[in-house]
Amino acid sequence: MKLHKEKYVAFLRGINVGGHHKVPMADLKKVLKNLGFENCITLLNSGNIIFEADEQPIKSLEQKLSSKLESHFGFAIPTITRTYNEINRTFVEAPFKNIEVTKDIRLYISFLKEDKKIELELPWISQDGSFKVLQNSNGNIISILDLSINKTPKAMEVLEKHYGKDITTRNWNTIVRIVNKIATT
Repeated sequence: MKLHKEKYVAFLRGINVGGHHKVPMADLKKVLKNLGFENCITLLNSGNIIFEADEQPIKSLEQKLSSKLESHFGFAIPTITRTYNEINRTFVEAPFKNIEVTKDIRLYISFLKEDKKIELELPWISQDGSFKVLQNSNGNIISILDLSINKTPKAMEVLEKHYGKDITTRNWNTIVRIVNKIATT
């Protein structure tokens, strides 16, 4: 019996940032192919991977990927994975459709390893108004930074305080690029 192939998007946390935990994209693609993943595409240098694999539970896929990456690169690489359908559903929902984007507005999506419901009343706005958490659904946190108010908001600290460290954040433009990349391949 042939297994069903699924498209996945994996987000690696903490690689290629400030010269630390360097992971060359060509090496990353080789590791993925050695795991039996197909049609591997890396996007940007920050650890965004599109690939196909036999359909399987996300937790098992993340564990397999994290374990292999750690053994190959020599340091832990936290991995959060979604099916492409999950990414596309969030894209189609257009969580920022009513937000006026200016040069100082940054739109973000943070992915939780475990979907957590917490006692943070949403929408939540930081005391200075520079950081807003709009929603938390399906393990995805939708937020906005306004750099015209504060050039160095402590957004990740706020998210980690409430949701823990099993989280990774991407600019919404990265999600748009992922969806467009898959649409053209």
